[in-house]
Amino acid sequence: MITTACEKNCFYCPFRAGRGRTKRVTITPDAMAKAFDDLQRAKLADGIFLSSGIIKGGTATQDKILDTIEIIRRKYGYKGYVHLKIMPGSEYDQLARALQLADRVSINLEAPTQERLEALAPKKDFANDLLRHIQWAHDIKQKTGARASVVTQFVVGAVGDTDLELLALTEKLHRQMNLARAYFSAFSPVIQTPLENITPTAPLREHRLYQASFLVRDYGWSVEELHFAGAGNLPLEVDPKKAWADINLLNAPIDLMRAERDALMRVPGIGAKGADAILRARTTRRLTDLGQLRALGIAAPERLAPYVLLANGKPAQQLSLF
Repeated sequence: MITTACEKNCFYCPFRAGRGRTKRVTITPDAMAKAFDDLQRAKLADGIFLSSGIIKGGTATQDKILDTIEIIRRKYGYKGYVHLKIMPGSEYDQLARALQLADRVSINLEAPTQERLEALAPKKDFANDLLRHIQWAHDIKQKTGARASVVTQFVVGAVGDTDLELLALTEKLHRQMNLARAYFSAFSPVIQTPLENITPTAPLREHRLYQASFLVRDYGWSVEELHFAGAGNLPLEVDPKKAWADINLLNAPIDLMRAERDALMRVPGIGAKGADAILRARTTRRLTDLGQLRALGIAAPERLAPYVLLANGKPAQQLSLF
């Protein structure tokens, strides 16, 4: 971080303005660049993720971040991994420069709607400070071919946000703005903050969000296909792929000898590599037992038994289900 001082009052953050327990330290761009150069030359750092509290507005703070990376890239000739935080209130040209200098930039939305953000970070504007920057990044990358990927992050569970809200927004950002990834951070209360008495979010909820997010991003699922409980959250007791399979495949199992790749990847326990292995194997032989699937690299094939048909019918483990 360039500085641990901050003029924002985000209710969850240990660096928020007015929190007396936080030690405030500010480092100049030259000093930060020199420190990182020393670390990476000593092989103690493989890359840099540079962030900051906000002092004198997002524009001034973003300049300090960019100045630091300019020194690291130009003066010290560093060609390795750089991840830059984009400050709320930073300018279009600053974002364009960050996309040129970095391998990845973070534009953290923190919450899925303006209402949720007001309860979490009341001095931030969801549409103009945050979401617009993701649109800008998309436009800049389309125009210039900048190689840096764009990611965002959410604070999960502090202000009533639901998994459905979070995943619906990330799906839109993946589809429309080529967002590379959404990070989910389970809320953990910090003393001397307005949310210090809020119950921490279960780490398993964060895990389920990642599982569902990867289905949407990497497997082409729609959020509408996911199973949500009544409160709009994913069930914690079962992973999202299995929850879908229990509803859709127990009475209509996938035929491993005939199904297309996308259908194979709907089966719990079969990912992209497993689907490709099955497609290759079935061109030369019939898949008649689960042991063959294990030999193809599919771990614990008994997990997928209730959801598939082999060449000679249902696996033995499946028979008792029907």
